[in-house]
Parts: sequence; C-alpha cells; structure tokens
Amino acid sequence: MDIRNLTAAAQYTAARNATQPDPQAGRALESAARDFAATLRDSETLSLQAMTGTADPHALVQALAQTELAVETAVTLRNRVVEAYQEILRMPV
Repeated sequence: MDIRNLTAAAQYTAARNATQPDPQAGRALESAARDFAATLRDSETLSLQAMTGTADPHALVQALAQTELAVETAVTLRNRVVEAYQEILRMPV
C-alpha cells in the first residue's frame, strides 16, 4: 500500500471543503447591501424634507455624511473586487 496516495486523498478532501461557498459570507453581504440601501433611502427622505423646510438641518448634515461614507465604502469594495478579478485574469493557466 502506497502511503502517498492516502495523503493525497486526505489533502484533496481538505481542499475540497475549502472551495465550498460560505453561507455566512452571503448573509453578511446581503445585510451590508440592505444597510446601504436603507442609508440612501433615509438620506433621500431627509433631503426631501429639508427642501420643504420640515427637516432639522443637523439631521440632514448627519444623514448626508452617513451617505457619503456608505458610498465611499461601496466604491472601495467595488474597486477591491475588480482588482481581485483582474489579478485572477492575470494568473497563468
């Protein structure tokens, strides 16, 4: 019996588990997307209220700052994903 074959099979089994999708990552991404959409929606609502004069100016500034941070975070995340994709494309086959 060749011990190298058993080691290779065990290593393959361990590697196969690493390639399975992580359901927690999907839920975290979904939660982040929902929070992003909620932040934009709240900011838009406050902006409309500010145009009619019914919103507190301090709340409007805070909502706009939160929206700016959320958009910057989304753009940074998108840039990282694009960079990772381009890195994968550059890998030799």
